[in-house]
Amino acid sequence: MTQRFADRVGRVAVSPTMAVLVEAEKLRARGLDVVDFGPGEPDFPTPAHIKEAAIEALERNRTKYTPTAGIAPLREAVCRWHAQQLGSSYEPAESIICVGGKHALYNAVMALIQEGDEVLIPSPYWVSYPDIVKIADGEPVFVPTEVSTNFSLRAEQLQEAITPRTRMVIINSPNNPTGAVIPPAEFEKIYEVCRRRDIWLLTDECYSHFTYGSARPYSVASIKGSKPHLIVAGSLSKTFAMTGWRLGYALAPKPVIDAMLKVQSQCTSNPTSISQYAGLAALTGPMDSVPVMLAEYARRRARILAGLSAIPGVSCAEPSGAFYAFPDFSAHLVDGSGDSTALARHLLDREQVAVVPGDAFGAPGYLRFSYATSIDRIEEGLRRLERFFASAAVAP
Repeated sequence: MTQRFADRVGRVAVSPTMAVLVEAEKLRARGLDVVDFGPGEPDFPTPAHIKEAAIEALERNRTKYTPTAGIAPLREAVCRWHAQQLGSSYEPAESIICVGGKHALYNAVMALIQEGDEVLIPSPYWVSYPDIVKIADGEPVFVPTEVSTNFSLRAEQLQEAITPRTRMVIINSPNNPTGAVIPPAEFEKIYEVCRRRDIWLLTDECYSHFTYGSARPYSVASIKGSKPHLIVAGSLSKTFAMTGWRLGYALAPKPVIDAMLKVQSQCTSNPTSISQYAGLAALTGPMDSVPVMLAEYARRRARILAGLSAIPGVSCAEPSGAFYAFPDFSAHLVDGSGDSTALARHLLDREQVAVVPGDAFGAPGYLRFSYATSIDRIEEGLRRLERFFASAAVAP
């Protein structure tokens, strides 16, 4: 049979971060010791009280379908938690529980974007944003940020990029891959640009609780009266070390939530019932694990920044949030080609160090290092990097 695929399949690619994981796993299967800076997930276990809630849900046979938008207690808990932690004021009818934060983003874009619409995406960007927009027949338009401002978007840049076709802006702060955090005052200016131009601001708060130094958790949803132009996408994956549980949420005006509910009802229906009860325990229970994780990330951040900066020709902006370092390796690329994908492949083949190439994030010449791994593995990875770049002809 002749195979013909839908055009939308040709518009998107497999997630580059997932591709790195696959290649690293192949090397492990051969018995090689891989230092893996690729995964964008906490290396901490899910807190015990959350796991216990899941076990209780199983024992109480809470294994049936739930409402598509999620169980009522969890929607209430999301709104209450977000209000307490980030200063918003949403009602349960303005919330939806999704199969991870990515699913919340997907639902929002599918509900609001169609052919001819432009979606502004600051770059460097998380790898999935452009492809999600393309699946919805929209056009991603990139707004480059500068290393001189630690990759933090400015309202003036956004204003200049808006056209009559602009329908939405996607903001991720703290940012994956750069760790950039937009200051609250600047975020308010960005929101005001969106309000004046009557476009949607979709804010991805996946890393909201992992900030360093003077940076603090912040949501633009704390601005009074911001609801009409705002969609919040959140996730329990990072804050509560629940990546495999696949649980996220969105907060938005009720008509938008209703539209997202339509999309979800014909896609996944409800998120896993057991995960929802675990999520309920996460949002209503203690958050003692968060400062513990943050303190350890801060320690690892300092070490990896020092190690990367010691490599001749490498520079790295200091991340203010998340758990990624995003150094510039362009001085080590052949003829200034900017092909960091080839460099990443060379690192994996020769030293078994797995990183994600900056090309995937719209930033040729850069490599992303996740420091959501132990200090011991960071030290070993830095030793291998030092050896790699000290040798002759390191560039691919």
